[in-house]
Amino acid sequence: MAREFTPTITDLEALKVFTHPLRIALYRALSTARAATASQLADQVDEAVSLVSYHLRKLAAHGFIVEAPELGTDGRERWWKPVSDKGWSFRGSDFVGDPEGAAVVGQVTRQLLATRTQRYGAFLDQQSAWSTEWTDAAFSAEYVPRLTAAELAELAEEMAAVARRWQQRGRAAEDAGDTEGREHVALHLYGFPYRP
Repeated sequence: MAREFTPTITDLEALKVFTHPLRIALYRALSTARAATASQLADQVDEAVSLVSYHLRKLAAHGFIVEAPELGTDGRERWWKPVSDKGWSFRGSDFVGDPEGAAVVGQVTRQLLATRTQRYGAFLDQQSAWSTEWTDAAFSAEYVPRLTAAELAELAEEMAAVARRWQQRGRAAEDAGDTEGREHVALHLYGFPYRP
C-alpha cells in the first residue's frame, strides 16, 4: 500500500489564510461535510452568507478548497469541497529563518489550539446529552515518554498512520451507507518537548 502524505504548507501566504479563525472553522466544517454550499456553511458557523463566501474564495485562492459544480442541482448553487481529504499540515522549521513566518506559525498554531480547546470544552459541557456508550468511549490521556527528537518524529508518523486508518474506515463505511451509530469524532494529539 502506498504511503499517503498530508499536504504540507510551505508558502507563507498560504499559511496566513489560517490566521483567521472563521477560515479554520469553515475548512473544518467543509472537511466534515465533504462538500457544502456557502449557505449551508453559513448556518453552521452562524455568519452571513456573503462573509462566508468571501472567506471560501480566500481558501480557494490558495488551493485548499475547490468548487464542485457537479454537485449543484441548478446554476445558482455554488458547491465547495476540500482539495484533499487528508487535511493539511505545516512545520515551523519551514519558516524559522523569517521573523514574519515565525509569527504566523505561532498565530496559526494558537488559533488551532483555541478551536480544539473550544470543541473539547463543548463536549465536556454537553456530556450529559451523550449516551453512556459515547461518554465511556471518549478519552483524554497524557503520556510522558523520554524520547529523542527522531523518536518523537517517528511516534508522530505512527500516530498519524493509525488516525488515517480509522478515518478511512469511517469514510468507507459512510460511502457504503453505514451511518447507523456513527458520529464525528475529534482526535487531538500533541507531542512536544518540555523540561520539568
